[in-house]
Amino acid sequence: MLDTSRMPSYAFLSPQAIERREEDTQKGAYSLLPFEKTWRDRQPGLQQRGYSLRQRYHPDWKPSWEGTNVDPDFCEDSVSLLRMDVIDASRRDGTIVAIKSICNHGSREVEIAQFLTSLAHPDNHCVPVLDVFPDPLDSARTLMVMPWLRPFDDPEFVMVGEVIDFVTQMLEGLAFMHAHNIVHRDIAGQNVMMDGSPLYPDGFHPMRRGFSPDVIDELKPLSRIDHPPRYYYIDFGLSVRFAPGASSLVVGDVGRDDEVPELSSTVPYDGYKADIHALGNLFHKELELKYHHVDFLRELVMHMKQRNPAARPPASELVSMFRQIRNLQPAASYRWRLGSKSEPTYERVFNDTVAVAWEGLSQLKKLVA
Repeated sequence: MLDTSRMPSYAFLSPQAIERREEDTQKGAYSLLPFEKTWRDRQPGLQQRGYSLRQRYHPDWKPSWEGTNVDPDFCEDSVSLLRMDVIDASRRDGTIVAIKSICNHGSREVEIAQFLTSLAHPDNHCVPVLDVFPDPLDSARTLMVMPWLRPFDDPEFVMVGEVIDFVTQMLEGLAFMHAHNIVHRDIAGQNVMMDGSPLYPDGFHPMRRGFSPDVIDELKPLSRIDHPPRYYYIDFGLSVRFAPGASSLVVGDVGRDDEVPELSSTVPYDGYKADIHALGNLFHKELELKYHHVDFLRELVMHMKQRNPAARPPASELVSMFRQIRNLQPAASYRWRLGSKSEPTYERVFNDTVAVAWEGLSQLKKLVA
């Protein structure tokens, strides 16, 4: 039964709006998408394995708002999936996890992800694999279970120190992969995520990330500078693991970042160097072009994005280079407001002033406490 006790007054519809909602529902506006039906069909097998899907994906699901005056936007079971190959689920301990469907043919994703998971080290920033088992519907596919993560930039960065922490973790993670003879080959913003639990300790809805798990309350994240998250590389579908001492040459021009200059489907190129360019491009696009006060990234990105692959330093050297850059930053600069480059000047000055005032008040409260 639908619990309406926490819903705001505007979650309840007028008689005219109820009629329109019923028409939309009958027309299939909230029906399962074709790929959602596949996950619904997997639900009994996943339940036996210890993974509970949301009510929407149970075989006997009926919209919870039927027969009520509630807006479906405030009903959790109206929320559909965003990707056809990944679904959220709850383990028996209540932890939200991601279950990914992977085609077995020609893919080493599961093997590489499991190998990386087996390497316990603080510099390992590859998403851990929690479980692997055959797809109950399709013997040609495997289901891989991982922590539920959120995009690395949701919520957006606010302070300089947050960027420094992100860049540090990403460089350490890349050096770790390369030290274990693995090239990612698909580094881009979509394949870098974070554990959002430090910012949302009471949880968030996996699809409507800005809302509570029941999609009723809009959430305000904790400060990233004071509650630093851990960042992860995901999606090893194009990754390659080399034998020790083997050549690092690869071919292929697929991947999310098509600006790596040497990509080719016929001419071999160094996979390690391509990873370095791709990560440098991510830093450039997602940080340098978006925010003020990140000039310290310029030298690093310049080295990473050199057109000649041989001129790009290896990941281990980039870690040392950025450590030196980081040590030159004044301690106070870590809490400087970044400010979006899209802000008008007058708005930026105002926001910077407000941010300084709030930061001063926050630090004073900590001292008093």
